[in-house]
Amino acid sequence: MEKADACSRVLYVGDTTNTVNDSVLRIVGRSLDWKTPIPTNVYVYPRGMKKVSDNKPGAIEWVSKYGAVYAVSYDGGITEGMNEKGLVINGLFCKGTVYANAETEGRPPMSMAVFVGWLLDLNATTPEVVKVLKEQNFNISGATFDGGTVSALHWGITDAQGRSAILEFDHGKINIYEGQDIPMLTNDPQYPAMTAINDYWKKVNGVNFMPGTVKSPDRFVRGDFFQHHVEKTNDADLGLAITRSIMMNVSVPYLYAIETEPNVSSTQWRTYANIRDRLYYFDLVTNLGTYYIDLKKCDLRPGASVMKLDNSKSKDFIGDVTSKLEKHAPFTPMF
Repeated sequence: MEKADACSRVLYVGDTTNTVNDSVLRIVGRSLDWKTPIPTNVYVYPRGMKKVSDNKPGAIEWVSKYGAVYAVSYDGGITEGMNEKGLVINGLFCKGTVYANAETEGRPPMSMAVFVGWLLDLNATTPEVVKVLKEQNFNISGATFDGGTVSALHWGITDAQGRSAILEFDHGKINIYEGQDIPMLTNDPQYPAMTAINDYWKKVNGVNFMPGTVKSPDRFVRGDFFQHHVEKTNDADLGLAITRSIMMNVSVPYLYAIETEPNVSSTQWRTYANIRDRLYYFDLVTNLGTYYIDLKKCDLRPGASVMKLDNSKSKDFIGDVTSKLEKHAPFTPMF
């Protein structure tokens, strides 16, 4: 099956002048682009839950240290999320990804369906995640979807201090690119090649000319340029508006179609994780409004219920919808 480019992630950073770091506004915007519908619901999980990395022998077991909000696609796999400490992890497609090799095959199995959850459940910061990844005591794999598509992903990781990392797998080897407030991630090519492309366009100067297609490198270049040339504010509403406008510029029109490219993707939804204020916004492109869950208002104590927001019922949602979360059984991972 021919694969299609999918997804963009941008990190907006507010005013860092004369401001303590904890009060700087950081918003991670993300779009989900795909050629067929990927129904996605929002779950809030409390601390203290026992979980397992796979249904295969030798799987990792853990108890969550932190509560978190997850975007769960097909009610079977965590696409992204934010935990109560402000750690945000977003998974985006990258065609060159190969997770395993002969050396990793004997390690504990880790399903793609819960990989993001595992990292968010047990880590408060990007350096903590990086330490776990460098140990690489797991062998990651995942179920196919959408008629046989392999979940070939790479990840953007950002914490409350703006410490960032890009995670990529190359034939079983983990490549991690760390930095402060890494602003942009799209799809293939892998991150070093993508930054080289972006360096070329920086010399051209986006004021004069920018690439304008929906292809992954073009979206990367546009998103990076715009996030460097917008007002820096610590006002949450204004910062959200700015981030949304950048994400609109790197989104693909809904039901976009080209005869010669039958598998081209279009943007289905966008999310915005306000790290400072622990607000998680969902923007379904077929809805009239954008709505959010306030993680600070959620009961994340051990023993609290798993809560779910069913996005199929969200057509009229707008603003704070934390009260619309409903008690629900944990989702069933697609191991």
